[in-house]
Amino acid sequence: MGWYVYYLGDRVDVVIYTWVLIGVLCFQDVYIATQAARGQLSHFNISTPLYARMFSLMALMSATMTFATLYIGWLFFVNEFPDLPPHYVWSIRLGIVLFVVFALQGFVMGARLSHTVGSADGGSGLPVLNWSKKFGDLRIAHFFGMHALQILPLASFYIVKTVRGVFLVATLYFLLALLSFIQAMQGKPLFR
Repeated sequence: MGWYVYYLGDRVDVVIYTWVLIGVLCFQDVYIATQAARGQLSHFNISTPLYARMFSLMALMSATMTFATLYIGWLFFVNEFPDLPPHYVWSIRLGIVLFVVFALQGFVMGARLSHTVGSADGGSGLPVLNWSKKFGDLRIAHFFGMHALQILPLASFYIVKTVRGVFLVATLYFLLALLSFIQAMQGKPLFR
């Protein structure tokens, strides 16, 4: 987002957004690292009143960050960027929209208190990512959708050089993320 807000200039609302984003990410990273060091879950942990409040606070902060990012996306829709190629501006706009949609998909996991569909969290997973190899995993759609924020503008900057091409890539990318969500909700792994 630091890359994109540069295009919006030193507006007060953009500076506030930047500090909100930094605060949210720092809080969450510190809490996640602290819980990991203590051998405790940070996500879906409601085993004590304190952990339940902290999990709720993480959700509130994530929602704040997501809706603040939606506001930044709105600024990209209502402002002109004459120094930037139109296909690149559209890739930022669509990347932010997909980010917001699939960031909010994280609330499906929060409501379920689990990212695995068809079993309890844990078990064998894909190397590095640890996505379930046996059951549905909602983190996959969350990951793909949120990273549209980087993938679409990079693809536009280096490969796709038309607005029509950006819309095509964004549509295909959305369908990939959506289908991975549907597959996970059916309890099916990404790969067998």
